Amino acid sequence: MNAQLANWDDLRVFLAVARAGSLSGAARSLGVNHSTVFRRIAGLEETLDVRLFERLPTGYELTPAGEETLGIVECIEDDVATLNRTVTGQDLRLSGSVRITAVDMLAFWLLPDHLARFREAYPRIEIGVAVGNETLDLSRRETDIALRIGNTPPETLVGRRVGTLKFAIYGAADYCAAHPDTELAEHQWIGLDGGHAPLIRRFEQFLPGVRPAVRSNSVACTVRLAKAGLGLAALPCAVAGQKPDLIRVAELPDTFALDLWLLTHEDLRHTARIRAVLDFLTPALAESLAASG
Repeated sequence: MNAQLANWDDLRVFLAVARAGSLSGAARSLGVNHSTVFRRIAGLEETLDVRLFERLPTGYELTPAGEETLGIVECIEDDVATLNRTVTGQDLRLSGSVRITAVDMLAFWLLPDHLARFREAYPRIEIGVAVGNETLDLSRRETDIALRIGNTPPETLVGRRVGTLKFAIYGAADYCAAHPDTELAEHQWIGLDGGHAPLIRRFEQFLPGVRPAVRSNSVACTVRLAKAGLGLAALPCAVAGQKPDLIRVAELPDTFALDLWLLTHEDLRHTARIRAVLDFLTPALAESLAASG
């Protein structure tokens, strides 16, 4: 096997196919087209003179040689990521790009105004915002900074607790006017599903036996559903409080509150442009959370 002749770009494609189990899944994760992935895999197999995948009707499955290659390439991936972080961590320039990942509600309503002011102060630092509920890997430089909600951040990351994201019950003005004296348990409710297990459990403890009529895996969508008058919802005050057409109907116990963190990998914490983003956003977001309480 001529592993020394394989280039890292081809190995990245190999990893993507191995993890996705298909060319199309790998293409989506890499942001390239299907034919590019096919060509890279064929070229890598020719370079290594070995068949890495079985082409099955259900997708691409690693051969024994592919399984062995996967372990080696994952070690290379870790080494490349360490090299990237180490070099980036010594970068003292207030220029370049910084990628931030955040869930939709934070990316839509908390970050934009603060990022506008940041860009005025640091025009040479380019900002990328990755929106989604999935957790991007800071160790592999899928993102530089993560704005995350939760009371126990991973031990491998360093950062700052920005403040507490408080929740209350909100409803549209028209909906509330049509149900002025209804007990909370008798209302129509909009709930969460998907990756929001802590909030789902807390709602079930707050109103046992109540089943939401509508659910979404997106807090941003839940806000929009509440604005449309589909019922009441437990929403973050920092977001719902910005909506003049939503009324704060009732308070929620402190158990609903979640910590908000700005996190990065420890190898990146001394990078000047990343520290600039952290130093700017921490007090700005803290002020937004405090004002919403």
